[in-house]
Amino acid sequence: MSRFFVPKEMVKPGRIVITGREAHHILDVMRLKKSDKVTTFDGSGREYVGIIKETDHRSLVVEIVETRVARQIDSVRITLVQALTKKEKIDYIIEKATELGVYRVVPVFTERAIPVWDDNKRRSHVDRWRKIAREASKQCGRSNIPEISEIEDFSSSVMKMSNEELRLIAVLSEETVPIARAISGLKPKSIAIAIGPEGDFTAQETSIAKSAGFRPISLGARVLKSDTAGLAAVAILNYEFES
Repeated sequence: MSRFFVPKEMVKPGRIVITGREAHHILDVMRLKKSDKVTTFDGSGREYVGIIKETDHRSLVVEIVETRVARQIDSVRITLVQALTKKEKIDYIIEKATELGVYRVVPVFTERAIPVWDDNKRRSHVDRWRKIAREASKQCGRSNIPEISEIEDFSSSVMKMSNEELRLIAVLSEETVPIARAISGLKPKSIAIAIGPEGDFTAQETSIAKSAGFRPISLGARVLKSDTAGLAAVAILNYEFES
């Protein structure tokens, strides 16, 4: 059964009113009609199973027959602090990080990757990434949607991570320890993992991160590209900490 996203404000007592792009997708793309069964989610962890009761060309009404609170499968909340890279790569990272269950993605400007973006361009990119995360959540069966933060400078972003129990930064340096050793025996409830751009973090950025409690780690003997490194790190953390 197809899953559809509905903003929480569309969920009313006993029914859901769906309009806009999602209504178009349900009616015109999926060709669903009255009496068909649908599953929707509101991004907060709730799913609603219902029956289409009313339709017109622009909207439909779904009668809720079952409300479910999604089973929590994440034993640790992972924040991916991701250096900006090429457009298609960051889109891919957002999509796959969503599938891997990250709690939040914080896109950051770094010294070796600083696009010339005005406020409008920043806003349009963040809006697109949030849409990608929403669509990926629909596809992979998540009932919550990861938070996509506003773009920040790397140095300021890591200073805000003090609430994360475990803070890691992947760098190409002899000062690192393997990620497996860094996380061995730990049971954190929240993790921040910082991934740099092509060319790595600068020494100054690494120093700032260390002062903010980030431990330098390596992801293995091979040098991974930025879009590979973040997803590999999240997969490793999932393997280690998912119950």
